[in-house]
Amino acid sequence: MDEFDQIAALFRPLTFGAPEALDLMDDAAVIAGRPGFDLVITKDAMVEGVHFLKHDPPDLTARKLLRVNLSDLAAKGATPFCYFLAVAWPPAYDEVGRGLFADGLRRDQLAYGLSLLGGDTVSTPGPLTLSVTLLGWVEAGRMVKRSGARVGDIVLVSGFIGDGGLGLQAARGELDGLGADAVAYLADRYRLPSPRLALSAALRDHASAAADVSDGLLADAGHIGDASGVALAIDLDRLPTSNAAAAWLGRQADPVAASAALAAFGDDYEVVCTAAPQTVDALRTVAAKAGTSLTRIGEVRAGQGVSARWRGVEIAIERTGWRHA
Repeated sequence: MDEFDQIAALFRPLTFGAPEALDLMDDAAVIAGRPGFDLVITKDAMVEGVHFLKHDPPDLTARKLLRVNLSDLAAKGATPFCYFLAVAWPPAYDEVGRGLFADGLRRDQLAYGLSLLGGDTVSTPGPLTLSVTLLGWVEAGRMVKRSGARVGDIVLVSGFIGDGGLGLQAARGELDGLGADAVAYLADRYRLPSPRLALSAALRDHASAAADVSDGLLADAGHIGDASGVALAIDLDRLPTSNAAAAWLGRQADPVAASAALAAFGDDYEVVCTAAPQTVDALRTVAAKAGTSLTRIGEVRAGQGVSARWRGVEIAIERTGWRHA
């Protein structure tokens, strides 16, 4: 199939009939304004060998592509609406592989209420390169920014930290000493993260700042600190970990260094947020009702950036997270 055959066969059905998409027959989409709401726009790219493994199933890669973008919307308190897709196909992806990729998109579009409104497909000698521009709605003026943290706020994080980085090792066959179930769980967490969209309403109502944990907990907490002009102090001994990550920690000779490593791994796609002390209980209660845990892991201080502590004592950290050159 050439480019236009692909659009007709693989991607036009993914518009789900959305009128804004114009049946993917035009060079652009048309989106009407929604009175009383702001349009929140985010964009993430993924490259084979950097963000996913070369032999990962195409349908899982497609779903991860949507989910890493949905994670950004979750941290902003926004509701997903639609997306635009760009794909650079290498020769190894034949019609079967491309069809599996489209099937993965369809599955998560149905799960998260999304429609495809447009994009582009091109050929490349490699590697497979993907990008999504994702749009969502939030009530006017209520997007949760990185810049709202204040001295005295409490720092919290959703879910578990470290599964993404350990999951990459598991997917590569580099984790020794853990049972098969733990390895499979971690690899799945790397390949198919869970965006915390259930937290959106709680964040809008009670959080002062938030960011998704994609580059690493310490790095993304530091982004909040930089944007807010404050310092976030993270207690590594309070990190919430899954049973699999806890088992890995138990095998490490230096628990402080190992915990710092977990806090610097990327690909967790949790939400780190700050909240005034008097709102923390309400935030955690609403989150729990939505099926998502929030763990207190630190506090906001005067200063800037991020620091780490172990049982109340500040420690030096060599690495806060992933940075692209």
